[in-house]
Amino acid sequence: MKVEAQDVLVVIDVQNDFCPGGALAVADGDAVIDVIQAAAPHFEHIVLTQDWHTPGHISFASSHAGREPFESIEVSYGPQTLWPDHCVQGTPGAEFHLRLALPQAELIVRKGFRRGIDSYSAFFENDHVTPTGLAGYLRERGLRRVFFAGLAYDYCVGYSALDARKLGFDAVVLRDACRAIDLHGSVAAIETKFHEAGVRLAKSVDLS
Repeated sequence: MKVEAQDVLVVIDVQNDFCPGGALAVADGDAVIDVIQAAAPHFEHIVLTQDWHTPGHISFASSHAGREPFESIEVSYGPQTLWPDHCVQGTPGAEFHLRLALPQAELIVRKGFRRGIDSYSAFFENDHVTPTGLAGYLRERGLRRVFFAGLAYDYCVGYSALDARKLGFDAVVLRDACRAIDLHGSVAAIETKFHEAGVRLAKSVDLS
């Protein structure tokens, strides 16, 4: 798969709290780093996203009396999975993993910083209405095909890829550059949605 000048690599949430030892660690999450580092030189354009929650965020189980992590509740914008406190603004857990070295990245998109709404996608908050501004940035830069890598495959990576398609971008997920949570069959569910939406799966070794 040849990478063109109008392609962009979006690296999703490779942060300490999502890596082994973190508050919401994805199994083998840090294994994506070397794959991403190897893929990055193929791309002229790179964007990073960073989960950036307030203390007491609505998505934290600790914000809801009697609730436990990984339960689901209904909020104003629909179902919300509750998570352990993670990626709190200004904490070490919210920082990018030290081994992620992408100084050539052109933009960092912070998401989930509104206390009352979660954000999985790099393009929209979880109400599917409030934009992050990434789509406008990509369009103004003339970037048309978006490659995704990072954490987690079945949540923030997956939602980002699906929203990219809804917004008219071509979307490719580098499967070997992602790791999944797989909560209640979430991998199978997201891959069904990929197929329906036209999100392509590829491997970083196929890039040229």
